[in-house]
Amino acid sequence: MTDLILTQQHDTVYEIVLNRPEKRNAINLEMLRGLETAVATANRTPNLRAVLIRGVGSAFSAGIDVSALLGLAQAYGPHWQTRMRSITDEFQAILTRLERLELPTIALLHGYCLGLALELALACDIRIAAEGTRLGLPETRLGIIPDVGGTTRLTRLLGPARAKELIFTGRQIEAAQAEAWGLLNYVLPEAGLESKAAELVAEISQAAPLAVGMAKRVIDGLADVDRGLLLEGWAQSQLFSSADFMEGAQAFMQKRPPRWQGR
Repeated sequence: MTDLILTQQHDTVYEIVLNRPEKRNAINLEMLRGLETAVATANRTPNLRAVLIRGVGSAFSAGIDVSALLGLAQAYGPHWQTRMRSITDEFQAILTRLERLELPTIALLHGYCLGLALELALACDIRIAAEGTRLGLPETRLGIIPDVGGTTRLTRLLGPARAKELIFTGRQIEAAQAEAWGLLNYVLPEAGLESKAAELVAEISQAAPLAVGMAKRVIDGLADVDRGLLLEGWAQSQLFSSADFMEGAQAFMQKRPPRWQGR
């Protein structure tokens, strides 16, 4: 297990911790693979009643490490852009395995929860945020879309109108607004996040574990997530080959406004 992802078990609760505080827990490929290992471990650990996911430092996570995007050639070969469908499938599969755990999953958010970090939170069942937390899916400002379940799961949660507004604009919203829209279950002072999570776990633990797991499967099965993920992968495979994506990524790294060409 990479030390960028820490895990610990407290009685019947399994905790997954994003541990890259010097980068505001920006998610790179090593962290994604560590998350995959952590989810697999939770899945085979007996007698758990919940999984908690949180980040250390000043933020839950600022999202994907953009330098990791630019380093895809090193990880996947010089022709990585022609393999975007399979690369996206790999990333999606990690969060889908998290979503399909037959255990309640609770994300504890603070500071920032942007891009891939929000996609991670959307793959959880319950989201609790500290006051002032900023959330958003800024991918369109890089010339791409949320493709690790963000487009699909945000629409399932908020409905098309709100999802379109957030994704089209790439806007960040504060926790209070996110709670009003139904994106968050609770907003409270940061010091109270863990106690609220413990309270929820204690209440959930009064219900039969098999019933909770089956209820989760039924509720999640009401939406055609698999089709949404396929559409995300198809769209992203086109966008990663666009001039606008390269411009968006370079503009982000250079801290300047992008000059879109529409191609």
